[in-house]
Amino acid sequence: MDQHHGSNPTWQETARLAQARRDGSIAAVEPAVPAVPEEPPWNVSALPRALLPAAQVAVTEAAPEELVAGLAAGRLRSVAVTGAFLGRAGVAQRLANCVTELLPAAALARARELDDHLAAHGTPVGPLHGLPVSVKEHIAIAGLGLNAGFVAWWHRRAAADAAIVTLLRRAGAVLYARTTEPQTLMHLETSSNLYGDTVCPFNRRLTAGGSSGGEGALLGLRGSCLGVGADIGGSIRSPAANNGVYGLRPTSGRLPLGGLAATMLGQEQIVPVVGPLSTSLGGIKMFMKALLDQKPWLADPSLVPLPWRDDRDWLAKGGHGHGHGHGARRLKIGVLWDDGVVKPHPPVTRALREVCDQLRGRPGFELVDWLPYRHDHAWDILSALYFPDGGAEETAAIDASGEPWRPLSRFIIKEQPGRKALTVPEVWAWTRKRDDYRVRYLERWNATAAVDGDPDTAVDVILCPAGPGAAPPLNHARYWGYTAQWNLLDYPALVFPVTKVDPDQDGALADYEPMNDQDAWNHRLCGLTPFPNNKKIKI
Repeated sequence: MDQHHGSNPTWQETARLAQARRDGSIAAVEPAVPAVPEEPPWNVSALPRALLPAAQVAVTEAAPEELVAGLAAGRLRSVAVTGAFLGRAGVAQRLANCVTELLPAAALARARELDDHLAAHGTPVGPLHGLPVSVKEHIAIAGLGLNAGFVAWWHRRAAADAAIVTLLRRAGAVLYARTTEPQTLMHLETSSNLYGDTVCPFNRRLTAGGSSGGEGALLGLRGSCLGVGADIGGSIRSPAANNGVYGLRPTSGRLPLGGLAATMLGQEQIVPVVGPLSTSLGGIKMFMKALLDQKPWLADPSLVPLPWRDDRDWLAKGGHGHGHGHGARRLKIGVLWDDGVVKPHPPVTRALREVCDQLRGRPGFELVDWLPYRHDHAWDILSALYFPDGGAEETAAIDASGEPWRPLSRFIIKEQPGRKALTVPEVWAWTRKRDDYRVRYLERWNATAAVDGDPDTAVDVILCPAGPGAAPPLNHARYWGYTAQWNLLDYPALVFPVTKVDPDQDGALADYEPMNDQDAWNHRLCGLTPFPNNKKIKI
């Protein structure tokens, strides 16, 4: 029942259709997806391992680069690997509510085709030959739904594959799962009236992040090893951080955007990007190289004609004699402990400190403190340019079905100070402020060079929190500054896992005086966050 005939359905009826389609796709997986406990524990991260056969666990917990090597050599068959991930994705859905539909028939047909090709020709189809890849739902797959989290859009179907999907197919990937996204796509959580809340598998009372939260939770449960998300304010990095996986926000102009469903398509002030999430750093690199080696800029003139450069030794540069060995200098890392607006929670600061301690103990690294430049002003610019129409398109799309506004949709669209539709001259004025801010931030970067002003001695990379805290309770991810900052600057950003919250180590800040209302809100979250062992951080 994909097409509606007759009178308009209620939003609840449409949601039931969406969930029935999802559940039917999981029921079609063979062998049958095992049942999960009716009342699962808060931390369900280990349950798939207990519910699935050992061989299936071994496949789904292997790194994507290991799977690709086995598939290309014929040691693994794509049909078996795809079947393993379909089963584990079904379990993941029942535990974290992270899947909008599985694609067992299409995925297994594609996997057989790839296995047959390898058997007949002895060579893989491409660098991702036979590897199952999951995709966030608003990225078009021909013939499938394309709703951007809006109930009113659920009956829409994609006429063609998104450009990124075309590149994945050419690289030999098997598309097998589509993942949840929030109403409007503009949440750092993932909740919609179509599917409900996607939760963190390490603590189901917390959010998986957003807006690519379905990808994050699916990877966190190892129902996927490589997936595709999109990011305009943290939508890849927030889920990666909350679920303990890797996530890359590339610079704009690197990967094509054609075929994504969203409101305000065509606005160029703060542009979204697509990028990978993976259970390994190797998976991130493999994804980027596989797609950029196809030279997508030959089909999309908006892209930068720049290959993936993974063969350069970034430590072996300089040669000014103040580094280590053969004239190479140390990699200079600026450490941003907080952004001057909201102080991170203790577990985030501890994780950052642990990384710095590891780096200080190794040759080839130099650490300096990074002084943020007006990150509060950056949010003023972002807030104006995210919704230059005042949120009119989002409002129309929500109201068209009569569905209720989710709390974080209301927060980002209706509760931001000064939210209004901008005139064309006002858009130009805010765009000039964006460009000026980028210049000033670059000046701050260049000022980190040595006294002689040699730009080769400036900071190479910034190490900073991925967010103001670990995964927050549902409907509480209200501070975007640690991720959206880099969207405004259009810097590439990679999230990598470090540690988990430990309530015995990560007590609340004693006698802390918040810097502002946003900081006070974030500080209070320390006392709201429940832990699986029933401990809470007390304020």
